[in-house]
Amino acid sequence: MAGDLKDGETLVLKVNDRELSVRLSEHARARRVSLRVDPIKGCVVLVKPRRTSKRAAIAFAIDKADWIAARIAELVPPIPFSHGVEVPILGDPHIIHHHPDARRGVWREAGALNVSGTGDHLSRRVHDWFKGEARKVISPIAHNYADTLGKTIAAISLRDTRSRWGSCTSDGRLSFSWRLMMTPINVVHYVVAHEVSHLCELNHSARFWKTVDQLIEDRRPPTAWLKEHGGDLHRYGLDDWKSEP
Repeated sequence: MAGDLKDGETLVLKVNDRELSVRLSEHARARRVSLRVDPIKGCVVLVKPRRTSKRAAIAFAIDKADWIAARIAELVPPIPFSHGVEVPILGDPHIIHHHPDARRGVWREAGALNVSGTGDHLSRRVHDWFKGEARKVISPIAHNYADTLGKTIAAISLRDTRSRWGSCTSDGRLSFSWRLMMTPINVVHYVVAHEVSHLCELNHSARFWKTVDQLIEDRRPPTAWLKEHGGDLHRYGLDDWKSEP
């Protein structure tokens, strides 16, 4: 079994009548075999150096079976983009409804996110819809704030990053997570104001925060919302999509 495993595959360990799943991850820079929890994807990851045999890595995992079982019990599973699943849109709950015979693409209506076409492409259509709608919402807000500051935005891109909700480069390029489309609109405004303010100050100095406060009234509520709920948003659609680092 060890010889057949590939990087990224899931390994099922059978220990004392228990079945424990871990995802194998091979890293060139890893110095030793280790285990870590990926709370976003909802799994335990078995990390091994390339020179370490898979058999040795598996033996290490079996020895840590109790730790793995405890961590798995604490994990919250990912939420797929599938029929009947509830997803937030600008902070409001919507139920995904699949309409296989419809030919309307994806549309929002009366608390539902309706998706036409075959089931095989449902998740991709929802993902693309969120990304497209995020651009429609974020772009005008960003340009309006930039105009207020007398700055010009070179470009706006939408990505799916784990570590940050937005970024700004020295040449005026802004990038935002499309998952902001899931947050309340005041959170969207805060994140956009934050990144646009970096067009003036590429730091987090007092002058930078003064610029942010010039654009929005109170950054404390959206900051608190992201701290409490932001991590959960990365669980959506992760059965089908890989987040960028």
